[in-house]
Amino acid sequence: MTRRLIRAAGAALVLLAGSALARPALAQETVRVGSTPTGVPFTFLDTKTNTIQGVMVDVITAIGKQAGFSVQIEPFQFSSLIAALNARKIDAISAAMFITAPRKEVIAFSEPVYAYGEGLVVPKADTKAYTAFSDLKGEVVGAQVGTAFVDALKKSGEFSEVKAYDTFPDMLRDVNAGRVKAVFADAPIIAYNLKSGNFPNAHLVASYKPVVVGSVGIGVRKDDTALLAKINAGLAKIKENGELAKILEKWGLQPSVNPS
Repeated sequence: MTRRLIRAAGAALVLLAGSALARPALAQETVRVGSTPTGVPFTFLDTKTNTIQGVMVDVITAIGKQAGFSVQIEPFQFSSLIAALNARKIDAISAAMFITAPRKEVIAFSEPVYAYGEGLVVPKADTKAYTAFSDLKGEVVGAQVGTAFVDALKKSGEFSEVKAYDTFPDMLRDVNAGRVKAVFADAPIIAYNLKSGNFPNAHLVASYKPVVVGSVGIGVRKDDTALLAKINAGLAKIKENGELAKILEKWGLQPSVNPS
């Protein structure tokens, strides 16, 4: 009787093992990532594929491969990214978003991915060698809504008006047409946009020294500590193995930037 019970138990274990082997592996975790369609080269809408592409898409995808999750990119306007994250419409933000103290009060950030400052764009006919906000005292200027540049421009008290724009193209069209004296935005994004040739009457001022120098990071909800740990671990790996440097080079960005 005892032997029969032992044999039966052994057979049951074999069946259980076999069924476990037969089951498919658990599906890989999918992280919904918010990115913007107008932030080339960091994020932008590729009209050929109708997908969001760019530096930060490549970065979060590479991080996911290292950390064991897949990525689903969701398009959002820059100004709505944080609200979408905290409303749980997305799980992370990977865009040209600076790590700032006010933002850190409402979301958490990864370690820095890339650092740069703002660039100044004026009409092409304006050849003055601007270096600071004070050189444009009393003028109407613009910046993209939701960026760190808007607050810096307003707090300076130098300008008669600071216009807030929803997108980069809107902002560049106004300065290209001479409707505003100047606009301020992420220097790498402005440089990339101007290379397109769509704004022939605007130019980036080489002499300007940025005031708001910061680092881009990947944002997550404050309570999502597990995802943040995975992202930081994956980011550390792509920094160490040189993959981050290759991604930056692919999009025409230097691995290390000191805009000051």
